[in-house]
Amino acid sequence: MKVAFYTLGCKVNTYETQAVLNMFKNKNYNIVSFDDIADIYIINTCTVTNTSASKSRKIIRHAINQNKDAIVVVMGCYSQISSDDIAKLGVNIIVGTNERSRIVELVEDYISNKEKINIVGSIDDIPFEDMEVSYLEGKTRAFVKIQDGCNNYCSYCIIPYTRGNVRSKDKDLVIDEITKLVNNGYLEIVLTGIHTGHYGFKDYSFSNLLKDVTKIEGLERLRISSIEITELDDDFLDVLKNTDIIANHLHIPLQSGCDKTLKEMNRKYNKKYFKDKINLIRSIRPDIAITTDVIVGFPNEDEKDFKETYDFIKEIGFMSLHVFPYSKREGTKAAIMSNQVNGNVKKSRVSKLVALSKKLELEYMTKYRGKEITIIAETIEDNYLIGHSSNYLKVKVLGDTTELGRKITCIVDKIEYPYCIAKRIYF
Repeated sequence: MKVAFYTLGCKVNTYETQAVLNMFKNKNYNIVSFDDIADIYIINTCTVTNTSASKSRKIIRHAINQNKDAIVVVMGCYSQISSDDIAKLGVNIIVGTNERSRIVELVEDYISNKEKINIVGSIDDIPFEDMEVSYLEGKTRAFVKIQDGCNNYCSYCIIPYTRGNVRSKDKDLVIDEITKLVNNGYLEIVLTGIHTGHYGFKDYSFSNLLKDVTKIEGLERLRISSIEITELDDDFLDVLKNTDIIANHLHIPLQSGCDKTLKEMNRKYNKKYFKDKINLIRSIRPDIAITTDVIVGFPNEDEKDFKETYDFIKEIGFMSLHVFPYSKREGTKAAIMSNQVNGNVKKSRVSKLVALSKKLELEYMTKYRGKEITIIAETIEDNYLIGHSSNYLKVKVLGDTTELGRKITCIVDKIEYPYCIAKRIYF
């Protein structure tokens, strides 16, 4: 039978979809494009904003209309909190953010019994759901999910209600999964989770895991998908100092550079704490690339607050920004706050920060003209291999398909945004 997949949302969703895809492939199902006429459609949903929930519904309807006889399976964050709405669309199997490891079994039960299945249940105090990825379709770097859930309850965020409590994957399973991926040819591993830096058990921390993973033979680069500023403790900084296998890049969400707004967002730091920690990181790795997320137009954010954010971003000197206009999410505290910001104002502020991000990125890229860097080739276009350096520069260098997934050492020759154009060094 033909199975097609569609993923909305974050890197954690991408990993979970890939894990389910591996399960079907191991059972000899035929994996096809979502645009094909498939027998089974599996949609991994997102609900981080009202727009994400709307897009999830749109994709579900598309799958149903594409093949009226297909089995449509919906899983993920939107189904966790809106399973009744999904059921009304005519979906055959509904799974939330737990028991996705049973999807093959559920599909085969449905094929036998033709009875609709909805196993969305409580996610209070549930254990980590173990899934594994041993290969990723068309990818040269591999994501490994090590943590799930969030206890922070930021005022704009629905995720604690869709993902449940903080929980972590057993360290031996993490190390075994990464070892298999490295043995299958993946030189770069990306650790991911809802709060990756919250990984750990009573006597075993995120830093302990990093120390153990960086000892895996054949692993060239370990990247952390995202980590909160409050999770960068002294133990983490010590690991960062003592191994160059951890990528020279950290993605640390800021969300706002205004203390008033940070407090209303229920973030767990202020500007001084953030800046002091960044200075500590740069005392260890002066040239590290630090990227971030910023939300503009949060309720009550006025021009003075936005300027404070803008100026703080310049002061920190991020490599680049991911900028998001605040979007209401029903069920969160921020959705019922007064003084919601006008859409055109949010759009203007986004444009200003996007322009600042490009300026900061060009400044960072230009510092590497004439310098030697190493990339792992990810894709190829017009005879140019494209890959990222350890510090997340996006680099183009002449090559061929036989070099995909391999390390290439080169010198940056010129900047053609968003790429560094490089010349290879032959040894």
